[in-house]
Amino acid sequence: MSNWPGKFVIGLTGNIATGKSVVRRMFEHLGAYTIDADALTHRTYAKGAPGYQKVIDTFGKWLVNKNGEIDRSKLGNLVFNDREAMSQLEEIVHPLVRQASEILIKRAPQQVVVIEAIKLLEGDLRKVCDSIWVTNAPQEVQVERLIRKRGFTRERAMERINMQSAQSAKVAIANIIITNTGSYDSLWKQVNAAWKEVVPGASDADTETISKKPTAITGDFSAKRGKPKNSKAIAEFITRLSKGKRVMTSENVMEDFGDKAYMLLQIDGKLVGLASWQVENLVTRTTDIFLEENLNQQKAFETLIKEVERASGELQSEASLIFVANKLTVQEPLWKNLGYERRTPETLGVQAWKDAATESMIKGSTLLFKQLRQERVLRPI
Repeated sequence: MSNWPGKFVIGLTGNIATGKSVVRRMFEHLGAYTIDADALTHRTYAKGAPGYQKVIDTFGKWLVNKNGEIDRSKLGNLVFNDREAMSQLEEIVHPLVRQASEILIKRAPQQVVVIEAIKLLEGDLRKVCDSIWVTNAPQEVQVERLIRKRGFTRERAMERINMQSAQSAKVAIANIIITNTGSYDSLWKQVNAAWKEVVPGASDADTETISKKPTAITGDFSAKRGKPKNSKAIAEFITRLSKGKRVMTSENVMEDFGDKAYMLLQIDGKLVGLASWQVENLVTRTTDIFLEENLNQQKAFETLIKEVERASGELQSEASLIFVANKLTVQEPLWKNLGYERRTPETLGVQAWKDAATESMIKGSTLLFKQLRQERVLRPI
């Protein structure tokens, strides 16, 4: 714990499609504060942010779109095909990402902090880490994932893989290697075992405990974050309340835990509601809410959403986005009472918030927005 008194910092890296983000989410379920350094990179050159003008001065105004933002796809096409351009971009963004990460680490209430970065070992972030973890997968598995999840052609997948530094070099430096070729359950067991082995005090703790803070209670309701051991109950609940439109299995829910979290609403230990949510790039997204029909809706929503907000606060979220089906929009007075208002993605102002809203918005849903904190990392200057 030499870099940050009272903190243990894990650096998480690995090449494309080896499962870094899934493992980072697992750390979050184990109680760590996690930082996606690659997402912070995009914030460094958002309009008004510290790296915005530097990127334009270096590469040209042609990168700026009609909204005044730097077009990430244009910038990506440039740097991924020109190693010198990539180096120039990294010289701009890496110091800013390091500064932002330091701010987040200082503010984090959690003892364990995980920094995910694809180029962790090449930059200064490596210097703040107490342990280096590397996700690993055979090249054919990487290619298959890029084709299936990102729609790449085989040729493009190989091109992206070959542009990165050798995976073997990362594995050689690692303190812990996580092999990601099998099921989520297998991956979870690896991470869980390594966590107990490496993290100070983890072997003596309940590794499925997410927070030591008391459960939120409003009236007869209580809310708590779901755990992998709750996967069967969550699957059965969603299948039943969706009237079979979303047939879920325990394995489906376990896979979901690699991408998001579940907040469970209970009365006397019985599951009566849930919300699926995630914090990515310091933005909370709640994409599903299921409630039994015979509940006090106001108290149920208040308990569930406030606990999502509290947990999001522990993850330093700046804003909460809730995507509700049309039947829930009739509860508008209730949402207003909780501090939410109807918005469209383009009206959110902050580019990271707009991006999150655009990525998660589905046809027929309504976006509800609430700002959770005024102070922002890499805020406009």
